[in-house]
Amino acid sequence: MKELLKKLCDAHGASGYEDNVAEIIKNELSKYSDEVVKDRLGNVIAKKGSGNPVIMIAAHMDEIGFVVKHIDKKGYIWFITIGGFYEPAIFGTRIVIHTEKGNVIGVVGSRPPHLMEEEERKRPIKKKELYIDVGAKNKEDAEALGIKIGDSITFDQEMKFLPNGFVTGKAIDDRAGCVALIELMKHLDEFKGTVYAVATVQEEVGLKGAKVSAFKIKPEVGIVLDTGLAGGCPGIKEQETDAKSGKGPVITYIEAGGRGLIADPLLNKWLIKVAEENNIPVQLEVMDSGMTDGAIMNITGEGIPTTSISIPSKNIHSPVEICNIRDIENAVKLVVYAIKKGVPF
Repeated sequence: MKELLKKLCDAHGASGYEDNVAEIIKNELSKYSDEVVKDRLGNVIAKKGSGNPVIMIAAHMDEIGFVVKHIDKKGYIWFITIGGFYEPAIFGTRIVIHTEKGNVIGVVGSRPPHLMEEEERKRPIKKKELYIDVGAKNKEDAEALGIKIGDSITFDQEMKFLPNGFVTGKAIDDRAGCVALIELMKHLDEFKGTVYAVATVQEEVGLKGAKVSAFKIKPEVGIVLDTGLAGGCPGIKEQETDAKSGKGPVITYIEAGGRGLIADPLLNKWLIKVAEENNIPVQLEVMDSGMTDGAIMNITGEGIPTTSISIPSKNIHSPVEICNIRDIENAVKLVVYAIKKGVPF
């Protein structure tokens, strides 16, 4: 599982540019599914079993990233962000520009602090002040490398293993959920109904892939596997989140103060009972911010009873996210045992 997580997190696929990641996931899911297809938007949809109930389990495969907006005369690259960023976290990072000629390495730079006025140093760096340096001599040199407007950009960050089951890298949000998706299909057998495992696209920019795939599948039950905020570390108050990395997957009741998913209460009771019966550690969460694919699945078509399970992660939406592999393992156990037990309606 660790090696699969590393393989997926080290792969590159910003929202709308997920093809490379999709190919890996499609190949993995094909080992454990009756059928795997890729839809017109790019979602990877794997099917296992037949009959009712029809259950859709979704995990998004896109990661936050950037897109080339402008190449100036001196060869510096200006960009827009795709997905949610805390802008100061971008400065000083190494990135990869994905061109038709191949990958181009660059670094995100800004005006040096030595030249800043005191007021400039006091405030956070703004996105419009950041640029990418690829070592080009001028615009023509940058274009000769293959760089053009519209090329996607992701962090150049390799996953590393930490003590006590922790791992760190980019795109843990939500390749951790994708790993759980693949693993649960691997271990899912002798169950009633049909399971669709869906690796969705463009979650970070509007939950788009989940809407399209849920409309196509029309499931009776929806389950989302995503990452969520982990507390228990400096800067996060206990009242802001009870979830802690390494203490089990998180069953969410409400996202974004109700603007996102309000989880189906029967499904949450079902998951909690399964966890108790099988000694699976779980945590409970009510979120005042953040949304998952569940927010859009829930209101697709005539409505789909949906719940969300998350892997608590530190430093979320940064190039150095951290999660615990045990939380992924326990998320897999929870979903597999729940499906084998049977949905509560």
